[in-house]
This record gives sequence, C-alpha cells and structure tokens, in this order.
Amino acid sequence: MPETNRIEYKRELSTGLEKEVIAFLNSREGGLLYIGLDKDGNTYGLADSDSDQLKIKDRLKNNIRPSALGLFDIVSEEKEGQDILKIIVASGPEKPYHLRKYGMSEKGCFIRIGSAAEPMPQKMIDELFASRTRNSISRIKSIRQDLTFGQLKIYYEESGHKLSSNFTKNLELLTEDNTFNYAAYLLADKNSTSIKVAKYSGGNRADLVESNEYGNECLVKATKQVIDKIAIENRTTTKITSKERQQSQLWNPIALREGIINAFVHNDYTNEIPPKFEIFADRIEITSAGGLPEGLSKKEFFEGFSVPRNKELMRIFKDLELVEQLGSGIPRILEHYGKDSFSFSDNFLRMNFMAKEVAVVDGGQTGGVIGGVIGGVISEAIDNESALAKRQKEVLRLIAANTAITYNEIAQALGINESAVGKHINALKEKGYLERKEGTRGYWEINL
Repeated sequence: MPETNRIEYKRELSTGLEKEVIAFLNSREGGLLYIGLDKDGNTYGLADSDSDQLKIKDRLKNNIRPSALGLFDIVSEEKEGQDILKIIVASGPEKPYHLRKYGMSEKGCFIRIGSAAEPMPQKMIDELFASRTRNSISRIKSIRQDLTFGQLKIYYEESGHKLSSNFTKNLELLTEDNTFNYAAYLLADKNSTSIKVAKYSGGNRADLVESNEYGNECLVKATKQVIDKIAIENRTTTKITSKERQQSQLWNPIALREGIINAFVHNDYTNEIPPKFEIFADRIEITSAGGLPEGLSKKEFFEGFSVPRNKELMRIFKDLELVEQLGSGIPRILEHYGKDSFSFSDNFLRMNFMAKEVAVVDGGQTGGVIGGVIGGVISEAIDNESALAKRQKEVLRLIAANTAITYNEIAQALGINESAVGKHINALKEKGYLERKEGTRGYWEINL
C-alpha cells in the first residue's frame, strides 16, 4: 500500500519518529507507522529490530507530552524474509500532543495532512488545548488516598513484570498535584466499584434467577472474575445424529472475551457507572457507560480505529496481556457477530450476543451440558479411551463441557493445584487428544 493519511513508511529508525507519531496522535483516526520500508513500500528490513523496539518505546515515552503511554503499540513483523516494525498509534484524547522539548508551539505540534506530518498552526493548537478533555479518570482525584495495590502487583508478577517503587507515577496513577487519581482508585485493592452479573430464566428481566456481584477490588481482578463466570455459563451443546456428533458453545468464546474486556477498558467511569453483564436464555447483553468516544464515527469504530477512553487502563490491560493490541477487539468480535449486535446511545454502548440454537439429540432429548456434566455419549467416548489415566479423563470431561475453561476452574473443580492441571493438559496434548486454538485467548479443541 502507498503512504496515506493513515500510513507512513520509514526506511530506518530516524530522528523524525516522534514527529510522525505526534501527527497521528493529533489526528482523528490515528495511524500506522512502519519502520524498515522505504517511502514506496519496498522492504529493507532492520538489522536489530528488538533493539530498535526498545529505543522506540523509550523515545515515545520520554519525548512526547501529554504522555502517549497506552496510545501506541509496537509490533514486530516479517516481510519478504526481513524484520520490520509496525507502530500502531491511536487518536489521543488530550490533544494537542507535542514534542516535550518545544512545548505547545508550531515547532512542537504536528498534524497529519495527506501523507505528511506538517506543523500545526498556532490557532489550531490554542483551540485544541481549550477543548482538551479534563474530566478524565487521570485528572479526577481519588475519593480515598489510603490505597494499596497488592493485587495489581501480583498480576504484574504473574505476567513476568515487577512493579518498581515508583510504579504509581510510571503507570500514571497520580494527579498533577501528586495525589492518587481515579484510575488508581479503580485499580486499588479496595474500592466501591460494584460489577454485577445477572442471570434471568427467560428472554426478559422479569425472572431474576441469579445475581453475582464482583468488584469492590482491583478492576483487573473483577475483569478476570467476570470472564470466568461467563465462560462457565457458555456451556457446550451437542447434537447427536445417526451419522455424527456435532459440538458447539452457545456463544463464541473469543468474541465474548473481547466484549467483556472492551466494556471494562472503555467504560466511562467519570459518572461512577460501571459496566453491566446480563445473561438471558437466548442472549448475553454487555452494557458499558459512555457512547462512542468524541470524534469517532460508527464506521471508524467498526473498522477498528482506536480512541481509548481510559488510556491508563488500556496500558495496564496490555501489560497484563488481557488486550492484544490497539484496535483489535471490535474486528475480532465482528468475525463472529454482525454490526447489528452493537447498539449506541449518547450515554451507553451495548453489545448483544445471541445464543446459538439449543442442540438436541435425535429423538428429541436435550443434548449439551446439564449441571456441568456432559452428555452420556461424549462421556462414554472419553471413558473408552484406554490410553488415558483417570484424572486425564476428568480433565477432558471438564474441557468438553466448556472449551474456554481456565486452569484455575479445572483446579477448583478437581481439588488439585494449577501446576498439576498443567501436567495433565500437557499429557493430553502430547497424546493428541487436545489442541489449543487461537493462542492464550482462544479455546480448546478435543480430538476423540
């Protein structure tokens, strides 16, 4: 593709990197910057892409103001046998972005015009600054200042990171006067943000059969709890005919996970309304506060343009690998559900995931999972596998019931630790009974 208003090529890492990124941050749609391609798109590659990636992250972190952390991704790719880097830049919510060295001047601010980054006129700089969003979770002072972050530290350690003593500043959890902000409050061990998952027996809210409350703790933990709860509800249905056995889950697990995370990360917390999750007999509804971010159209939303409402949360969720890369969530949902699954209002965004038809066994008997126990035909097939140990069969039954089940859920169900679960799963994979699809955020496929 040629260079456009959203695509820029650089043959090598040069001094103009920050200028190009600032221009994308100040634009309405963000953009893509490739390092290792010349202006015509020819591949030259990079001698040391890993080193260049670290340099880029350091430069964008230290040389751009306001902070661009959480607003860019750096992805390593291969083209024609050569290593190149792709920098995904979102449209920033705190325009105008500028070079730290020159401040908010025509020498420090840039805007994308055609396929070039041009100096921003002073009048535009003044207008953007005057309309800059000030009511954001980074600027709102936390209602409590006695915050602790033990849970957040554990999640970082589990992801292979260690938070330094200066982490509240590095993660932008402080206001300009060095007090904890509302982002810090949401990520603290204790808060008053309640997340509800409601379950109804029918297709409306008339008969509430179950109400679960999560939250009042670190938002990352609440997110994981909601993901696990809905994964349990996403049971596997089975259709048995005279010729074959067909298995499928009520909802696509990848799209469902993306919808949950999207609701948490992009919810407008400034009005203290958390996201809401509702399970009906025929659908799951996920509702988040706040309509489309300012300056983002529905067309751009569906095409994956990213305007993070809460860049601090986005950055942390990316660090913890809950989010893959900017702008990837909605396109992944659209691979399985149509645009009509989304509804917008001035104050809310709702995702509506319809369940697949309930499958039946020939003869009219209900198939699928009932009370966490899989149908007799599948259970019998697993029991007949002589190559499997008793515990391996138990693990396989749980996975057959819920192909998006987590190690922790299996461990709890069987009363063993997660490391033991890992050994059983590795054994099942080696024997060819189990295969992981779509990576860490995907699902299990059973081969019997």
